Amino acid sequence: MPFRHDPVRDKATYQIQRAHGPTGLKPEVVSFFDQATNTVSHVVRDPASRACAVIDPVLDFDPASGSTDTRGVDALISYVESESLEVALILETHAHADHLSAAPHVQQRCGGQTAIGEHIVQVQDIFGQAFNAGDEFARDGSQFDRLLADGEAFRIGALEGMAVYVPGHTPACMAYVIGDAIFSGDTLFMPDYGTARCDFPGGDARQLYRSIRRLMSLPDTARLFLCHDYLAPGRDQFAWETTIGAERLHNVHVHEGVSEEAFVAMRTARRTLGMPRLLLPSVQVNMRGGQLPGPEGNGLSYLKLPVNAFRPVKG
Repeated sequence: MPFRHDPVRDKATYQIQRAHGPTGLKPEVVSFFDQATNTVSHVVRDPASRACAVIDPVLDFDPASGSTDTRGVDALISYVESESLEVALILETHAHADHLSAAPHVQQRCGGQTAIGEHIVQVQDIFGQAFNAGDEFARDGSQFDRLLADGEAFRIGALEGMAVYVPGHTPACMAYVIGDAIFSGDTLFMPDYGTARCDFPGGDARQLYRSIRRLMSLPDTARLFLCHDYLAPGRDQFAWETTIGAERLHNVHVHEGVSEEAFVAMRTARRTLGMPRLLLPSVQVNMRGGQLPGPEGNGLSYLKLPVNAFRPVKG
């Protein structure tokens, strides 16, 4: 499916090509894997300064006790502090359904602005209603410092960055192109594992296919950093870095030659996937920018458990 007249793609392509040039800057990426949620968080460093960005930080959560913990993300913070890095941005690729965001904790310890795609307002509207959040829950994205539009530029020190809108897994998914590196969130997994699910409220398989094709039209040499890995059959090492070229040629769900109709049929047939273990607490927190719901009269915060609102699909 070719994309024509896509100025955002063209700008991203230019940025990637420029990073590979003789005077270009390529970000240094250090990744942190949270095995409890199979999530990867990334620290993206400008090699010309101490500036960095943090992408998709994870807050530990025990659903049995309702307790949170920062030990996992504190390892990331310790790295930032030990390297004397200055956090410019804390970027969320989307409102995650599998882990709670630790963005507020990172911001409190390291500074920086929190940012997410501007379509987070759609997710807030969908799940604000689902959880009956009430008028006190703002559905305007104001829980974040920045709402990024498709093609919006940002800087991390001397590094050039750009937000690229890639809906389908959720209505608000963003990929971030920083130098020659792309951070695609849940849109793509390793080539041997495939692509994101799109059966949550607001998901759309057809949109996901078109978003993936948009990413796959970027230069083959672009480094691609993923948000999750679940170990494909036959592989015994977790992995989260690949290239656009490898995805285009070898992704088991959407390699070159797979049509939109075939992809939609495949994703629709996989609607029997189970619900993520932390979906209900995660979405309530992440739609609030990583903050817990406000405390009640006894000083405690509460997460809701809607009964029969999110029934698993039976195959």
